[in-house]
Amino acid sequence: MSRVVIANGRVIDPLSKLDGVADVAMVDGRIAQVGRDLDRTGAEVFDAAGLIVAPGFIDMHVHLREPGFEHAETIESGARAAAAGGFTSICPMPNTSPVNDNATVTSYIVERASRLACVNVFPIGAITKGSLGEELAAIGSMKQAGIVAISDDGKPVMNARVMRRAMEYAAGFGLPVINHCEDLHLSAGGDMHEGQVSTRLGLRGIPSASEDVMVARDLLLAELTGARYHVAHISARHSVAMVRFARHRGLPVTCEATPHHFALHDCEMKPYDSNYKMKPPLRHSSDAEAVAQGLADGTVGAIATDHAPHPGSEKMQEFEKCPFGILGLETALGLALEHLVHPGRITVGKLVELFTTGPAGILSLNRGTLAEGAPGDVTIFSLDREWTYDVNKSFSKSRNSPFHGHPFRGGPVATIVKGEFVWRI
Repeated sequence: MSRVVIANGRVIDPLSKLDGVADVAMVDGRIAQVGRDLDRTGAEVFDAAGLIVAPGFIDMHVHLREPGFEHAETIESGARAAAAGGFTSICPMPNTSPVNDNATVTSYIVERASRLACVNVFPIGAITKGSLGEELAAIGSMKQAGIVAISDDGKPVMNARVMRRAMEYAAGFGLPVINHCEDLHLSAGGDMHEGQVSTRLGLRGIPSASEDVMVARDLLLAELTGARYHVAHISARHSVAMVRFARHRGLPVTCEATPHHFALHDCEMKPYDSNYKMKPPLRHSSDAEAVAQGLADGTVGAIATDHAPHPGSEKMQEFEKCPFGILGLETALGLALEHLVHPGRITVGKLVELFTTGPAGILSLNRGTLAEGAPGDVTIFSLDREWTYDVNKSFSKSRNSPFHGHPFRGGPVATIVKGEFVWRI
């Protein structure tokens, strides 16, 4: 029998309404007890005095690139980066090669993760075959194989009729539909946010309207079908306002935000630096402010990284030629503390909720709590530890981050999965 006791930490569990100094005991990979002065006989003891002890963080939006693009990332390397970022569970998107649009690919990912990943991996399956937006994927068999949602992330479902059918079908299986909201006709050829900065740099712009019109369409379809609908990496202020309105009307609609969309805006881009190229692009400062406000008032229910590794041979090209996407797993908590908690925009408890019960609820995962009998997934972090992010020491196989050399105050200290330490400083 394995026994671990995390002692003297400030335990925050939004689902159990816990927030106070306590011990957390785990036995054989599950939470056994939370309370003061627990028995430590025969246990591995971790002294968490001065630290936050929370349910294991969940990242509901990552790209692990396997199968097909293992030169950029693998399930094993991505999981190690996740653990170093304080995440105990991650959800890889289906834009692999082959696309995760059938039970065979889903089973491959699940099997590889069970052997090689140091964190939990919950795959997300494609909405359409090949993510081509034309014919529905094998949603039912993928669910049996282990998917927790469907999405063609990276490729929006442009055909409204196909999206309607996907929502109706997914509703029957109890799966949320996640869409990368982008009207490809409006964004065609764009490299960054359309505005004064893009004009000054001579780069083609992607207007906020390309996101807004797709969000508006999908919200109408969600109302029509009654499906659980989720907006991936929301970035535009009008999109946030529409989701807020839909939620106030009682629709089963949710959305997520990435740290880079509330931490950065287009004026802060280093000119022509490909590490600042992502999709959705960095928006105007008013959009970043709207995303932060959405996180504070509950409109945005989760923080997700959209961890998108690319090797230097692909990313370090001319801005117009390089792919979209940046790393995110190892800097997410530090950025959330810097831009949300330390300025007083949200409480530490709210931060924990955005990384735990929020994504767990959206995806119906049996995670995100320290209740007795729950899986022994725990994230331990500091509010004050000073550290500097060195992308060259990242556990990821790629190095595409705009936060290299960025100093942080607060961040992950230890990550526990199924009662075992998988990372610690």
